[in-house]
Amino acid sequence: MTERMIEANGGELCTEPFGDPADPPIILVMGIGASMLWWEEGFCRMLADGRRFVIRYDHRDTGRSVTYPPGRPGYTGADLTADAAGVLDAYGIAAAHLVGVSAGGGIAQELALDFPERVRSLTLISTSIAVFSDRALPPPTAEFARFVATVEVDWSDRDSVIEYLVDYWRVLAGGERPFDEAAFRELARRDVERARDFAAAQNHDLLHHGEQSREPLSSISARTLVIHGTADPMFPVGHGQVLADEIPGAALLRLEGAGHGVYRTDWEAIVEAILEHS
Repeated sequence: MTERMIEANGGELCTEPFGDPADPPIILVMGIGASMLWWEEGFCRMLADGRRFVIRYDHRDTGRSVTYPPGRPGYTGADLTADAAGVLDAYGIAAAHLVGVSAGGGIAQELALDFPERVRSLTLISTSIAVFSDRALPPPTAEFARFVATVEVDWSDRDSVIEYLVDYWRVLAGGERPFDEAAFRELARRDVERARDFAAAQNHDLLHHGEQSREPLSSISARTLVIHGTADPMFPVGHGQVLADEIPGAALLRLEGAGHGVYRTDWEAIVEAILEHS
C-alpha cells in the first residue's frame, strides 16, 4: 500500500491503508505528538493478514499531515476527534473498529460517545478515562514525572530531538523488560526526517478540547477491550482497570511487564486480541 492524502475536517491528513477494503475496517489512532509510524508497519500487516482493512494516519502537526506554527495550533483537541471521523468519511466507511493508544484511546472514547453509530468496537491501549469521573486514579511514576519536569530538547536540532524521543520511550517502557534502543532510535530518526515540521508536534501540548461530551463512559454501547501494561509509568494499570469498570461489558487484558505503548514483544498477543474482539 502507499500513503494517501485526504481532506478531513478542514485539514489535509496523511493516511496509509493496509489490506483488502472489503474486509472489516480498523482505524488506528495514535497518541498526541506521535505520527502514524509508531503504529509500526509490521503490526499493521499482522492485522491485515487477519483479514482486516487497516488504516493508520498522521494527526495534525505530525508526519506529513497539515502543520501549524509551533505555539499556535489552529485547532482544538476536539478537532483531533473530528479528524478520526473524517478519515472514515474519506474512505467511505460508515463505521469501523477503533483502536487507540494513549491519547488516541481518549479520542476513540470521545468518538464512541459523540458518534456511536460510527464505532463497531473499541480497543483502548495504554490510556485513561476521557470524561469526568469521580474514580480515584493512580498518579504517574516518580521517574516519569521527573523526566517530564527536567528534560531539555532543542527542537531545531535533529539529533537533540532524536535523543529526546529515545530517552522518552526508554522511560515509557517501564523498566521491567529490556529496552530495544536501536529499534526506537531508528523509529525516531524516521519520524523526525519524515515530518513536515517536527517542532510543530509541541502544539499538541497546548490543545484544549472545547465542549466535550457530557455523557459518562457508562453510556458507551460499543463492545470494548482495554489493553494495559502492568509497568505503564504514565497511566499505571489502575487506569485500565477503571476504564474496564466504567464501560459496560468491557474486558481487560493485562500485559505483564509491558510499559506505555505497543511493543514488538506484545504484537502477537495484541493482534490476536484485536482480531478476536473485532
